[in-house]
Amino acid sequence: MENLKLGMLDGFLTKSQHKTLKSLFRRSSTKSTEEDDSPSSSSAANSPKPIPQLSPFANSVVSRCSKILRIPTEELQHHFDTQLPESVKELLTYARNFLEFCSYQALHVVSSRPDYLSDKDFRHMTFDMMLAWESPCVENIELHKETASSSNQQVEDEDGWSLFYSSSTNMAVQVDDKKTVGPEAFARIAPGCAAVADIITVHNLYDALTSTSGHHRLHFLVYDKYIRSLDKVIKASKSTLASSIGNLQLVEGEIILDVDGTVPTQPVLKHIGRSMWPGRLSLTNSALYFESLGVGLYDKAVRYDLATDMKQVIKPELTGPLGTRLFDKAIMYKSMSVEEPVHLEFPEFKGNSRRDYWLDICLEILRAHRFIQKNNLKAIQKSEVLARAILGIWRYRAVREAFHFFSSHYKTLLAFNLAECLPGGDSILKTLSSRLVILNSSASQHDVSPHSKRQAKLSPISLIALTQLGFILQKEVNLDGEVIIVGEVCAGEINPLQMAVKQSLLDTGRAEAAQATVDQVKVDGIDTNVAIMKELLFPVIELANCAQRLASWEKPYKSTIFLVLTCFFVVRGWFSYVLPSVFVLVAVVMLWCRHFNKGKPLKPFRITPPHNNAVEQLLTLQEAITQVEALLRAGNIILLKIRALLFAVLPQASDKIVILLVFMAAMFAFVPPRYIILLVFLEAFTREMPYRKESSDKWVRRIREWWIRIPAAPVQLIKPEDNKKKKS
Repeated sequence: MENLKLGMLDGFLTKSQHKTLKSLFRRSSTKSTEEDDSPSSSSAANSPKPIPQLSPFANSVVSRCSKILRIPTEELQHHFDTQLPESVKELLTYARNFLEFCSYQALHVVSSRPDYLSDKDFRHMTFDMMLAWESPCVENIELHKETASSSNQQVEDEDGWSLFYSSSTNMAVQVDDKKTVGPEAFARIAPGCAAVADIITVHNLYDALTSTSGHHRLHFLVYDKYIRSLDKVIKASKSTLASSIGNLQLVEGEIILDVDGTVPTQPVLKHIGRSMWPGRLSLTNSALYFESLGVGLYDKAVRYDLATDMKQVIKPELTGPLGTRLFDKAIMYKSMSVEEPVHLEFPEFKGNSRRDYWLDICLEILRAHRFIQKNNLKAIQKSEVLARAILGIWRYRAVREAFHFFSSHYKTLLAFNLAECLPGGDSILKTLSSRLVILNSSASQHDVSPHSKRQAKLSPISLIALTQLGFILQKEVNLDGEVIIVGEVCAGEINPLQMAVKQSLLDTGRAEAAQATVDQVKVDGIDTNVAIMKELLFPVIELANCAQRLASWEKPYKSTIFLVLTCFFVVRGWFSYVLPSVFVLVAVVMLWCRHFNKGKPLKPFRITPPHNNAVEQLLTLQEAITQVEALLRAGNIILLKIRALLFAVLPQASDKIVILLVFMAAMFAFVPPRYIILLVFLEAFTREMPYRKESSDKWVRRIREWWIRIPAAPVQLIKPEDNKKKKS
């Protein structure tokens, strides 16, 4: 399939390599048309023939695609019919697949212009493609009538020419502002331009754009605002890169993705220990740079590496003045290259959206590099992964700045963060890795021989998109001339990445539903949580109480029966079957509940929490802390006494312990384990038996007195010396 696309795309691009896009779509104020060197392009410009299987609106989109490709519509259809497999040309999906075929080829050509995102006609054209995708068949006549009635005006830019709309044809209609597109149309068309959408996060991008408007479908005005914001973000990154190369001392191929702390009212504060410095923070595709604010100027930037494997840890953290933990507005960076963890605080009056945004984009770069290191990616594969992460961060930044939108973990617009948090996200990364292996290596060699064109290899579309936008990530990659582009979206086919993401999203729905129930049952207060735990552990507590009553011999008849049965089980060797029997019993109970309670909601626990005020809760907390402290103290004393016995601080006690250990070793060596278990059980269970109680109490008292006489090993507490030098 991809072999056929390579040869066909090469033919398209060869015919148009000496023509500029502006000369292709220059408007004419009269009905006469300019002459062209190519007969096929003249035919496409003057009399585009409609495809009978397509709706009028879809025909208008196809005719515009033919103008871009300088190929007549009938020739496009001929290529589609002869060079694509039969599975794509089925009757029910023929129109939609042919529309995808034309749209993808046109988008590859249009996106070669470095400023195509600034062209409003590009935004109209891509949205038209989505509208046509939803109504591609000839039966959709009503859509054409509604759209044509609102498409009487021509769209021109400042230069007086339109890239996609021409007065030479009545079929070229503009987008209807009243029309909206659904998620499937957006997911099929938008990834055709790598800068606009990523095939991994395209559904999350659609949800982000539609959630900002309150509708479940995407309106053109929202889509237009997103593209304009994306163009603004990319241009801002380009200008920042040009002005910061000297200050940050960037290495070759390093691109600035975002900068924060330039506004005096919103600085970035760096905390190390008890020291704090305001400054400016920059993120590139390789590292974080922090420039401390000096007297009117910024000091030399400190680099915190994200590309090299140095056990980096980036996570949210609490910060405050003098090392206190008060405000949840910081991220912590820790690695082998820094002696102490570095905390970067993003102060703001309300919320922590600044911190969360920077945490997301820093983790995206870090996880992209870990993905590269794990799969040992080199050269063009490495650059493709970084380009995907860079474009994802710019899309995230564009949506955030245009709509003040912040995504959750499952709805993030960053591909590697999404794969990290999604259930089954490792399958997404595995699929991505397998596709990176077959990247079109000929793009780096500028090899356009017939043999290379027949190779079924993918192109680094993210790297190509980044280069076409004016950013050089890998200098040795030559993307000029006749580069054969095979993108991640193909007409009539589902990308393996899409299938992996779709499966993960199905699992995500279950995970989100389960997490919602978890959030509902979270309660505050120690006493309330203790009450809930007691109610949940009621069967276990009752079982323990029952065993305690049997061991206390309050009812000798029941205790005797239990003792005899247990000894019989141990002697006959049936004790090993107890645990498997318990598992089988629990499984039977679960199957019974599944069969008889099918479809019935689970009855909630009815718990009456104690009504304690704030002071009583504080007293309860203090009492609990005191008890925990007492347990820790008792545990330390036991360990120190054992240490004294091991080092023979009290020789008489140590001699007794030595004799006891030798006796126990002989027992474990020569006595079968079942009899040892039987002896331990008889000693523990009959301790409160009326015939043994007096002697048992006497032995327990002697052992306690012997333990009290054992001294604890000494402990010396050394006051730490504060040798940390405070940075001025």
